[in-house]
Amino acid sequence: MSLVIENLSFHYGGREVLHEISFAAEVGELLAILGPNGVGKTTLFKCVMGLERPCAGRILADGTDLSALSPRARAHRVALIPQVHPLSFRYSVFDMVLMGTSHQLSSFAVPGERERAAARAALERVNVAHLSERPFDRLSGGEQQLVFVARALAQQARILLMDEPTASLDYGNRLRVLGAARDLARDGYTVLLSTHDPQHALWFADRALALHQGRILALGAPREVVTADLLCRLYGRKIALVDTPQGPVVVPEEAG
Repeated sequence: MSLVIENLSFHYGGREVLHEISFAAEVGELLAILGPNGVGKTTLFKCVMGLERPCAGRILADGTDLSALSPRARAHRVALIPQVHPLSFRYSVFDMVLMGTSHQLSSFAVPGERERAAARAALERVNVAHLSERPFDRLSGGEQQLVFVARALAQQARILLMDEPTASLDYGNRLRVLGAARDLARDGYTVLLSTHDPQHALWFADRALALHQGRILALGAPREVVTADLLCRLYGRKIALVDTPQGPVVVPEEAG
């Protein structure tokens, strides 16, 4: 399922956050969205999810205007995978993932075998089925993030929005979550992943989109978008790219 953004603009009060954003994310693609804090990455995702209402523009999923859909119908198309945050209640991993099926039920219905099967399949898909009975709040950050991915898969939406999913993870878990995102794109999902780290785009993404002051600064293949000049403009630091057998590596010039 493709996602098309057409001339999207958004303001908080008198402050423009997004200005005439236009791009398309295709089926089977992982699109990395780069930019510093406050550039509009999370706001863009909130607009797609219907949590914020754009001032102008359209958001289309396979040609259907998402603004014309109910929240339940939108949830059939788009799922948000948030950053990990502490929870006040001790849900099991299975119950956390089962919550992803709630949009498929009427208001007072209880999840049945079909929903439970979807939850089990989603846990298997991201290799965390062995954690099903564990309390969610007792998992590592990386395990919790993969459970959020499983919950989105149980939702059975084909467009996945991953909002800085590795922000609080250690290096190994970052690679684990990013690898899962890349594999989902290869399996036919449309994956949009916001990140502060340009290395994520270089190693895992099919395309990269750079946001700067609420506008698209660059969009294209990661090795064409992620340049020393662009990174300096985005982050205000002198940065070099060093070629290695595994591909370019981002290195701050101060590190030398």
